[in-house]
Amino acid sequence: MAFGLFRRKNASAVAAPARGRRGAAAPPRLPSHTSPAVPPEILRQVKLLELRTRGLVNSLFTGEYRSVFKGQGMEFAEVREYQSGDEVRSIDWNVTARMQRPYVKRYIEERELTVMLAVDVSGSERFGTHRRFKSEVASELAAVLAMSAIRNNDRVGAVMFTDAIEHVVPPRKGRRHALRLIRDILAYEPKGRGTDIGAALEYLNKMLAHKAIIFIVSDFIGENVEHPLKLLSQRHDVVAVTLEDPSERLLPDIGLVRLVDPETGQTLDVDTSDPEVRKQFDTQVSEEASRRRHLLRRLAIDEVPVTTESGIMDPLLRFFRTRERKLRK
Repeated sequence: MAFGLFRRKNASAVAAPARGRRGAAAPPRLPSHTSPAVPPEILRQVKLLELRTRGLVNSLFTGEYRSVFKGQGMEFAEVREYQSGDEVRSIDWNVTARMQRPYVKRYIEERELTVMLAVDVSGSERFGTHRRFKSEVASELAAVLAMSAIRNNDRVGAVMFTDAIEHVVPPRKGRRHALRLIRDILAYEPKGRGTDIGAALEYLNKMLAHKAIIFIVSDFIGENVEHPLKLLSQRHDVVAVTLEDPSERLLPDIGLVRLVDPETGQTLDVDTSDPEVRKQFDTQVSEEASRRRHLLRRLAIDEVPVTTESGIMDPLLRFFRTRERKLRK
């Protein structure tokens, strides 16, 4: 049996019907930079999402975000008279000589950052057996990160991808821009179903001229990821947000079922009560997770595991606080 394809196919046996239309995979194309037409219900979702995430960002993430993501350097602010306790090395000797008393240079952190959200919108994201689909979790997480960036006067943008670059929101500042980004993630209907994470990473590497913070939001079901991920992490601060549904970790014993691959439409009949089938499934799931964790550790990329059965706040807070502890060492 073609067990190599089984991991992705197992999902849609118990998934709810896909929310939105799906067409056949399209050939390579230029990404869209224009906003899609937005139905009123999407605008209501954006408003509700903003209200929910704004409170969370203001109460929980303001300090964590700022302390973890530093600016790109120090910027000269002013010269002032020396005070007791000032660092001697900060004395501006030219001004001191002119004024006949000591003056020091004062610098402030150059705070402006660019945050990019690389969001997987392939067929496997339209799946969930608990409260939400993986795509809905991705939307909420993107909203929190976008609002955190805007709250700290950083630029934020997004790249949505399947097996091609589907839609691009260039990084900018401001609340209106953040709401536009959230709206696009909620409303956009991708033309492709497949997944090519490597191509998305290569696109980001070419698109971003300066160092950025890149959150890759995906279930990471894909191939040929290592090389482009390595190149991207050498130039940018990359964080992997791995989306997962509990049913993707455990094959339920429900007898003979017909499974459908959400990305290719192929079907496979599987006897889930067969102990050998369940053993192969468990082995493959464990090996895939182990390979992913090993790759991310080797490239020094932080992982934020998020599931459809729980909220996004606890995983994000753990990530921020773990990274803050690392920075203090």
